[in-house]
Amino acid sequence: MASPAPGRARSAAPGWPEPPAPVLDPVEAVAATGSLTELDTAVTGCRACPRLVEWREEAARTKRRAYLDDDYWARPIPGFGPEDAALVIVGLAPAAHGANRTGRIFTGDPSGDLLYAALYELGLASRAEAVRRGDGLRLHGVRITDPVRCCPPENRPSPTERDTCRPWITREFRYLRPSARAVVALGGFAWQAVLPVLAESGWQVPRPRPVFGHGARAALPAADGGPGLHLFGCYHVSPRNTYTGRLTPAMLTDLLATAAAAAGLR
Repeated sequence: MASPAPGRARSAAPGWPEPPAPVLDPVEAVAATGSLTELDTAVTGCRACPRLVEWREEAARTKRRAYLDDDYWARPIPGFGPEDAALVIVGLAPAAHGANRTGRIFTGDPSGDLLYAALYELGLASRAEAVRRGDGLRLHGVRITDPVRCCPPENRPSPTERDTCRPWITREFRYLRPSARAVVALGGFAWQAVLPVLAESGWQVPRPRPVFGHGARAALPAADGGPGLHLFGCYHVSPRNTYTGRLTPAMLTDLLATAAAAAGLR
């Protein structure tokens, strides 16, 4: 079955909100928003990367055996969390049968199960379980986002797709500029992707650029007279890291606790 035409949004499944007008130019679309809420709505209509559009919608058609009865979201995934978040967690991209299915970032897969359990333990989430968009889960002072908003094949977005998607997260950080005090980059991809975003959003990135590692930390002074930012590196919460013991629940919780303290949340 062929994907919808490039300028046509996939219709909403039962229970999902209707998609907004299709977006083919993220630069133009983000400029038309006036708030983080408007940005979160607009991004769900993005169709700027044909390969990613085809892949996310193919995943929703073929499904995984465990989710054959599920209606997939199959659209770009907005950030999740309050508009005045002090701590921002940055991942890579949605999972084809996780967020692409459930409609919310890091929801419906083992990575999200670990992340939300850690946030709950620290008092930063209303509960440990994340089921799907609209399930009532709330974050306290924390926002989670991705530099790439559609699930990519093999979890590997191309450099072009990353750069095409960048206006969404850049505008997101500009809206978060008054409140953001700390950022946790989950993995080297997130670390490298977020550095130019932060440089465009009011903070000075040190030279030479800080190097990623678990527990890496960098101070980014304000470039606009506002407050500075603390950047932390954390191994990604993917099964590849967690099942091998490279990242344990205790390691994740400890790092998030340190970042939350830097953000003034603890």
